[in-house]
Amino acid sequence: MMLRVRLTTASRRFATQTQTHRPKLTLGIRREDKNRWERRVPLLPDHVERLVSDLGAKVLVQPSMKRVVPDDKYAEAGAFVQEDLSSADVIIGVKEVPIKDLIPDKTYLFFSHTWKGQRYNMPMLKSIMDKKIRLIDYELMKDENGKRLVQFSRFAGYAGFLDGLNGLGHKLLALGYGSPFLACGLSYMYRCLADARLDLVRTGQAIMDDGLPREFGPMVFVFTGSGNVTKGALHIFKCLPHEWIKPEDLKALVENKNYDNKKVYGCKVNMEDYIVKKDGGSFNRQEYLDKPELYESVFHEKIAPYASMINNGIFWNEKYPRLLTKLQIKQLALEDRLRLLQIADVSCDIGGSFEFMDRSTTIDAPFFQYDPFTGKTHDGGSSLTRFSLIRIEAKGVSIMSIDNLPTEMPLEASQYFGDALYGQIKHLVQGDFDHPVVKGATIVNGDGTLAKQHQKLNDTVAEFGHGATVSQRGRVLLLGSGYVSAPVVDYLLRSSHTSVTIASNSTAEAKALSAGRTQAPTAHLDVSDSNSLSKLVADHDVVISFVPATLHPVVAEHCLAQKKHLVTASYISPAMKSFDERAKAKGLTFMNEIGLDPGIDHLTAMKAFNDVKRAGGSITSFVSWCGGLPAPEASNNPLGYKFSWSPRGVLLAGLNSAVFKRDGRITTIEGKDLMRSSVGVPIYPGFALEGIPNRDSLGYLETYGLGSGESLTHMFRGTLRYKGYTEMMGAFVELGLLNTAIRSDINSSLSWAELMSLLLGLKSVPKSDSEWRQYISKKLLPHPADAIGRLDRVIASLN
Repeated sequence: MMLRVRLTTASRRFATQTQTHRPKLTLGIRREDKNRWERRVPLLPDHVERLVSDLGAKVLVQPSMKRVVPDDKYAEAGAFVQEDLSSADVIIGVKEVPIKDLIPDKTYLFFSHTWKGQRYNMPMLKSIMDKKIRLIDYELMKDENGKRLVQFSRFAGYAGFLDGLNGLGHKLLALGYGSPFLACGLSYMYRCLADARLDLVRTGQAIMDDGLPREFGPMVFVFTGSGNVTKGALHIFKCLPHEWIKPEDLKALVENKNYDNKKVYGCKVNMEDYIVKKDGGSFNRQEYLDKPELYESVFHEKIAPYASMINNGIFWNEKYPRLLTKLQIKQLALEDRLRLLQIADVSCDIGGSFEFMDRSTTIDAPFFQYDPFTGKTHDGGSSLTRFSLIRIEAKGVSIMSIDNLPTEMPLEASQYFGDALYGQIKHLVQGDFDHPVVKGATIVNGDGTLAKQHQKLNDTVAEFGHGATVSQRGRVLLLGSGYVSAPVVDYLLRSSHTSVTIASNSTAEAKALSAGRTQAPTAHLDVSDSNSLSKLVADHDVVISFVPATLHPVVAEHCLAQKKHLVTASYISPAMKSFDERAKAKGLTFMNEIGLDPGIDHLTAMKAFNDVKRAGGSITSFVSWCGGLPAPEASNNPLGYKFSWSPRGVLLAGLNSAVFKRDGRITTIEGKDLMRSSVGVPIYPGFALEGIPNRDSLGYLETYGLGSGESLTHMFRGTLRYKGYTEMMGAFVELGLLNTAIRSDINSSLSWAELMSLLLGLKSVPKSDSEWRQYISKKLLPHPADAIGRLDRVIASLN
């Protein structure tokens, strides 16, 4: 469908008579390249034709084969279709412009996603300032009443609700029930909005004829928000046979089972329907907006238990309570009060209104599942083929959180957007940058300085805008494919704006880690191949190094050369510490010790220190216990431990020496004696925990800002384990199992009993437990306090 506006002869004549008296700037329309689905345009050919004929403007259009309107339509409208936009004064697009494509000394209009201080776009904003580009953001174009003038929100509402219905149909099918919703397509499958609404009317007819599964009735659709997003969703919903229900009547509708399964039920909720004052007072909208801490949400009590699908149009702010938290939805599931099948989170605030909505999805893979019982998310094997064959598992609540919904309706969205934008473009083409709407939407002035209302961004740009280039789709290079890699990949890929290249010396491991994960390509890794490693680093924005700690300095050199940030979880070695000044000089962040231990323990320690200092106190003693332990029911081996990182690293950590301060005295423990230094740690009475000193605690005095530590009675960092761990590990040390010296008589073909015989210096394998006890006791009994326990455990492991 092509929507065009033809000019009358009179209007053309008027344009010809007046255009010579107006200053004219050349306008450029860039092609969209953020993702393959982006087919929208800021102006359609009919808008271009009006600019050319009314104002005598010159318009340049970059060619694009996927744009919703063919290039030749722009040419027919009077535009020049060409690759080079360098002669344009004003360049417009829809989404962010890659840094490398920004042309100095121009005016750009697009959705920049910078005015809130979004860190991932600060390098782009700094480049815009450095290149003295005037930046105008559509999102900030508002009238005198603060109402947005240029937006796609209504189309996000249209597409979001349609996609939500598609997900609902497949969710019901996964549960074993067919429904008319199964015939609802995703938004991009319809040629236009009218086709989509007509299809939904037919779906409604099927509902009236055949009904909906009674096991899930009544089918209640809850709508949150009152803006354009929700208005768009309601415009689609009304095509179905429906009845409106007030929020206060939801409970009776569901519990009394007095409903009609040949229609659906709609419930529009406003904040006063689920926000209550903590002291029991009446709701006051302005007070709530100003002082949200006085209020709380009861959405989980009054609304959520009765919803089949929630269409969320609320843009959440962390000051305000959520619609549903992880704990609340889990409680509903435990109480068997959760009817919720589908969430269409059009606002797509990650971790926002729905705390468990932890990722944005894509048009290719629009849904993921959240299991309230386990708190885990999974994609259920769902993916879109070109024929939209989607499989969504029954387990959990299905969530749709596509972050670029309007592009599923590119033609009508572009028409709507262009109609709203045209008036502002007229001002710009005539050089009127002081028009109130234009000026109010300006983030960066033409001289490269931030506009007055955005001066607060200077600090954010200074902190996050320098150094390595962070593209709009962040490219992360992960070096290593071991135990700790999978959680990192899953965490980073929660955002559709991130890709993670898994580089490993094990092709099989890398491919296994990549399988089923979108945006996770693989690459071969050879740290000794300087050229190969250099190219890998250069092609990414951030490097995460999970290679052995001794190789981190090699990786760091390449990161310095290519100006890329580096993250490791390893302890800071002297070799890594030597990079500090060099990294700072290039504006790079080299972050180390950012795992569990070390890492999370550092963060919690600093938080505690800062809290004490803010309260006017001082630190007189510091004792920290940290450890990654399996759940009690999974501690079912002699060590009471499961490897979550390099097994070799775990075992060799048992040989580290330790230095700490206890009762005012500095104590040093040699690695060979570490396991005999364990103490009981009664943090929780129900857990049998023990602990050992962790490396050099005094080395963190400077890091923690604790001075020389002279005033401290204790400075101790320890590792937690379940009781029995140090007995076994101590036995390993004393028996020579952790000796790193190479022996020609030890190889992988030996059995466990044969290996033990060699370590004990025996010529043959003992035949009985009593013989094993006799020989092993000679190694262990010099330490009688715990030798018997170790002896029994070692012998048990041999059988």
